[in-house]
Amino acid sequence: MQRIALTLFIAFELCYYLLIAQTGIVEYFSSNILLIAPLPIGGIIGSVLSYALKINSAHKITLFLCFQLLVSFFYPNLSILMLFILGLSVGALAPLIINELKKATPLELGFALCISYTVGTFLFTYDVALRMPLAVGLSILVLLASTLLPHCVSTKKVSHSESFTLFAMTLWIFLDSALFESLSRDVSISIWRDGYSLEIALFHIIGVASALYFKIEKNQKELLIVILFALSYLFYFIQEALILSLIYPFVISFYNVVILQTLLQKELKTLSIYMIFIGWIASGGGLFVALENLTLFVPLVFLIALIKILNTQQIQHKEETCLN
Repeated sequence: MQRIALTLFIAFELCYYLLIAQTGIVEYFSSNILLIAPLPIGGIIGSVLSYALKINSAHKITLFLCFQLLVSFFYPNLSILMLFILGLSVGALAPLIINELKKATPLELGFALCISYTVGTFLFTYDVALRMPLAVGLSILVLLASTLLPHCVSTKKVSHSESFTLFAMTLWIFLDSALFESLSRDVSISIWRDGYSLEIALFHIIGVASALYFKIEKNQKELLIVILFALSYLFYFIQEALILSLIYPFVISFYNVVILQTLLQKELKTLSIYMIFIGWIASGGGLFVALENLTLFVPLVFLIALIKILNTQQIQHKEETCLN
């Protein structure tokens, strides 16, 4: 029962973040950065509090979930204070959830991500103004699941063999956020609203499974993620919705598993700092790019990333040659 609770705890809080804190709030407030600013400000402070608050993790989780539930009753008509409290709660819960993931097996991690991506995909088109029952329901389910979490780390832990840099993870989140926010606003090619939900959900699941069970070298994995993002942007620019609905969900799931495998190696204090960059600054930067119609300039980022990856590979090759 504890293993099921852990899976549902992770899955439903991820659904809450996607459907309420991310798409729900942003769309309801018409993407007005000034109006929604208390949310990311609260999120950054919440990330710090997840470590700085000197009570045990279980009590922190309960406290911030209660804040989340309280605010959910007033969704979507949230005041500046409520937006700040919502940001505070989801910001604090993000590193705490990743810390709880250390107790999960690869199978449990995979199931949690697949549930969240599938639910999020099929509910994405649900009217944001009518999501209050969903916000309350998800918060209650997560709160109930949190009371049954296992106390011990699984003997079959998620693989932690590779560690990617904060730069690489921030880059991936930025690329994802910029494309996601652009897609969700583009009336000519919105893959979620154009009848591709089944394909999107399926390739999310394939992406999770591929990242967990297919072993490739670190540099090749980093290059693969950048190439898949480049293809996603290409098919977005040329308006190929079907192919985009296959490649983009795959790379989202794939890179998120890779990021989680890296973050699971970190202590809570480091997690809280990392989440400020990859959870708020990178996603905020992507939102800004989408709102200012700067998406056409994103390919310059791919060029920088590709040069960096190839340079790193060349340095490593030279080091290996010298050793031999």
